[in-house]
Amino acid sequence: MPGLVHVVDDDESFRTAIERRLKLAGYEVATYASALELLDAVPNDEQAGCILLDVRIPGLSGPDLQARLIASGSMLPIIFLTGHVDTATTVRAIKAGAEDFLTKPISSEQLLDAVERALAGQQTVRAQRSKLDAFRGHVATLTQRERQVFDLIVRGRINKQIAHELGTTERTVKAHRHQVMEKMQVHSLAELVSIAERLGMLDPNHH
Repeated sequence: MPGLVHVVDDDESFRTAIERRLKLAGYEVATYASALELLDAVPNDEQAGCILLDVRIPGLSGPDLQARLIASGSMLPIIFLTGHVDTATTVRAIKAGAEDFLTKPISSEQLLDAVERALAGQQTVRAQRSKLDAFRGHVATLTQRERQVFDLIVRGRINKQIAHELGTTERTVKAHRHQVMEKMQVHSLAELVSIAERLGMLDPNHH
C-alpha cells in the first residue's frame, strides 16, 4: 500500500532525484527545501506516510525537526539521510525514535526498502493504537460497580474475596463478572489482565 513520502533536503537536485525514484515506485511525494517548510505544512499523519529528512539542513536541523514533530504528537516515521556519518547524532536520533539512518549516496533499493519498512511499522503502530482505543471504549461502557469488579478481577482476586471487599454476594459478583467479560469482549481472565496492563491500569510488577 503506497503512501505519501515527505522529502526534506536543501539540495534541489537530490530532492528531484529522490522524488523521481519514489514516484516510479508508486509513492506520492511532497518535497521541502527546509524543516520549517515541512512544519508549516504540518503533514497529516492519518495518511500512510513517512519523512525522509536530511540531518544537516540550514535553519532547523533534522534532529530538531524530529523533536518538534514528536512534541506535536506526530506519528510519522522519520528516515534520516546524511552525507557524513556522525555516530553521536545517529544514536540520538534512533533513541528518539528515528526509523532508519541512510548514508548518501543512497541506492534505489536501500531507499525503497527503508520507506517500505517505515510504512509497515507505521501500520503496526496504528493498528495497536486503534486496538487500545477500542479497549478504552469498552471500559467506558462498564458501570461503576462493574469497573470495581474489573479492577479486582485483574488483580487476581477470586469471587469470594471480591464479594467480601464490595460487601455483596458471590452470586452478584458472578453476574457482574459475566457482564464485564461480555462488555470487554473477552473469553478469559488472561485476556482481561492483558488489556488492563496495556491500558496502564495495572502496575506491571503487581504479581
